[in-house]
Amino acid sequence: MSTLTALARAQAVATGRAQPIATVRHLHVHHEPLVLVPFAMAGEANAPLAAMIGTDPAKPRLLVVRQPRNRDDRFAFFAELAEELLPYLESFATESEEVPIDRGKDVRLRYLDAPQLWVPNPAGVDFLRLLGRSTRFRTVDGEYPVPAGVPRLGRWLTFLTGAAEMPGSALLLTAVQALGLHWATGQSGTEDAQFGTQLAWIESGAAAARAAENGPAAGPATDPEFDNRVLAPLIERSAPELPDVLHELILPTWDGMWRALGLLRGLPVGDRVSSRWDSDRDAYTAFADYIAEGGAPQPRRDSAVAAAARLARLENAAARYAVQRAFDDPLVLAEHRLTGAAFAGVVTLANPNRIDDSGKRKALRPRIMVHTTEPVRMEPGTSLTSPARTAQKARVISVTPAGDGVDVLLELSGGMGRKLVAEPGSVPEVGERLVLTTLNEGFRPGGSFPDPADTPWTHGGPPVTEAPV
Repeated sequence: MSTLTALARAQAVATGRAQPIATVRHLHVHHEPLVLVPFAMAGEANAPLAAMIGTDPAKPRLLVVRQPRNRDDRFAFFAELAEELLPYLESFATESEEVPIDRGKDVRLRYLDAPQLWVPNPAGVDFLRLLGRSTRFRTVDGEYPVPAGVPRLGRWLTFLTGAAEMPGSALLLTAVQALGLHWATGQSGTEDAQFGTQLAWIESGAAAARAAENGPAAGPATDPEFDNRVLAPLIERSAPELPDVLHELILPTWDGMWRALGLLRGLPVGDRVSSRWDSDRDAYTAFADYIAEGGAPQPRRDSAVAAAARLARLENAAARYAVQRAFDDPLVLAEHRLTGAAFAGVVTLANPNRIDDSGKRKALRPRIMVHTTEPVRMEPGTSLTSPARTAQKARVISVTPAGDGVDVLLELSGGMGRKLVAEPGSVPEVGERLVLTTLNEGFRPGGSFPDPADTPWTHGGPPVTEAPV
């Protein structure tokens, strides 16, 4: 937990109301998301009990498994879920746009939109991951055939749950994580995992949150008391009223999911959210085309090289996401100012037309002086960036004590045009307030990995063979 988030939680306790920890929305909220509230039977691995699903808050569809331990009933549920999910997921694979690549020398196609699936909590994502793993290898013929949509559903769920691990992705989102990214409640992070109490903190305050603690669970696990007192007898005698009981159980969470989406839509969207959604559309386009071409199911586990490459992508995405959030949101950037990775100050001197002729060619290298009262922990030579001018680099020349703070002399490069005269507005003027940081959202090259055939046998390569004696 960061310092400012801890302070916001303390303020939430003192005031009895959740506190905002973001000034903008850091994720894409689709105009037509699909909400899924899954429930599973306690003590049974991947034994679905029910799911409420739909794109219209007023028209949810409830899917129920009357006997979760019965294989035929489970796969009938999977088939019904596929009937609901697959048309939605594949409905966006229609109209496409041309995207320039290779510096405009070529183009590729990308679908204009992509699906977005919402579940209440991370346990819901884990449930879908397990469901995908158990269905994507099923066959539609043979000894235990399943409906044609079931293995395709498994491949889509595996893709979506994999995308959910990518920082900044918005294809599969959880309500508790999305709300926790923008509000701090007066309870612990573990308690925030209970969707009902977290939402009550944000909507109404501490008193409502205390009342919500005894409310229905948001799945996929059910309350043990409910299991013993209500659910078990209904399943045992295959009671016809089971769907009505489950509908009453799930409906409060369903309504809360749509209220959470409304809260998020009420926030102004961050400037860099659209670029991350473009990346999601790229991923969706590639996978939708792969499925349409009859692609095989994802492997049970990645090879050593594939796992290392995926880890590198996740690390790069996490670093890029952290920088983008900071550049979009002053509250997030304030965290970096506290840790010494950024500082704010006022420009006191500026030489916008300075030319550096020490090299073979003359170069425009303006210098500015920034006065700040914040601690500056950057050594001379450090490269800084301002969120207001991300294409421009500011190299620290010197840091000098001055009055109640320090004067930081900076040399600028980039983002000023190609001439020896800076374009208007490209160089900060005297009196302008700047935030400068070591964060940089520039391109990060991917790692270099060997071919699987070049790895040792312990990592999937060829086995060691001994020459005959």
